Parts: sequence; structure tokens; C-alpha cells
Amino acid sequence: MKMDDIRQGFGSLWESVTEGWDRLRQSAAGALTRFKPGEKSNLPARDDIDDALYLPDSGWAMIGGDVFEDERRIVVRLEAPGMEKEDFDVQVVGDTLVVRGEKRFERESTEGRWRVLQCAYGAFHRSVPLPVPVKGHEARATYRNGVLRVELPKVNPSRPRALQIRVG
Repeated sequence: MKMDDIRQGFGSLWESVTEGWDRLRQSAAGALTRFKPGEKSNLPARDDIDDALYLPDSGWAMIGGDVFEDERRIVVRLEAPGMEKEDFDVQVVGDTLVVRGEKRFERESTEGRWRVLQCAYGAFHRSVPLPVPVKGHEARATYRNGVLRVELPKVNPSRPRALQIRVG
């Protein structure tokens, strides 16, 4: 009886882990973004960092985002802390919002050594598929508290309509 309980518990645990991993993979697939060293990235040399996992030419990070839709607009919010609003290039290309930018490394003004460097720095490109056609030329973007917010008016605003269905 004990062995059956252990098998059932292990099966339940494995199902839970598998389900959680699938959910994480699906929701994060678009958010995983590669950062490549750019002209202005100002990244430290490999020898200046004690972190064994630091590779200056291959940084990956999550640029988490939210997409909200109501009857007249799409609102996209992307988390990109540590940047200035001038660091972004935001475009609508077909049915996709494309955000490019470059996050620069800032050196400390005192003498010392970096022990760990976990933030991603460099040029990045993030594409967000849009669920409906938008008026790109009327879009507005703001950047505040590390969040880029892009509001995109819909081409065909729509309100839910009530349709009477006759019961026969």
C-alpha cells in the first residue's frame, strides 16, 4: 500500500511540475529577449567581472509585457527598467509592435570590482503581435517608472452588440 501511495504522489508531483513548466514556457516565450553589445552599451570586459556566467556578448533577459484591449484601443506595456525614453525606437510593422532599444551599462565612480552582473545590457529587439489592425500613425508611447506604455487606436473600433435571437 505504501508503494502505491508513493507512486501516486510522484505521479501527481510530476504532473504539477510538467503543467507549471508548460505554462511558464508558453507565457514567457515571447518575453525572452537577446541583448547584443552595441556601440553605446559600455559593457565591462570579461576580466573585470568575477561572475563565471558573465558573457558580455550573449545576454538574455525577460522583457515582460502586458497587452490590454478594449473596444477602441490596444495598450501594450513592457517592463524595461534602467533606460531613458530616448533609448527606445517604437514602430508598428504590419500587425506587430516592434520595440528596439539599447540598455547601457553604468560604471560605478569608485574603485572596486564587480562580483556579479546579472542584468542584461546592450541592444535588444522585442516584437509583440497585435490581435487586431491598429492606426499606427495615431499611436502614443510614454515611459515612466521603468515601464514603456504604448497606446494604439484600433482601425475599426467596436462595441459589443446585443442581438436578439428568436426562440422558435
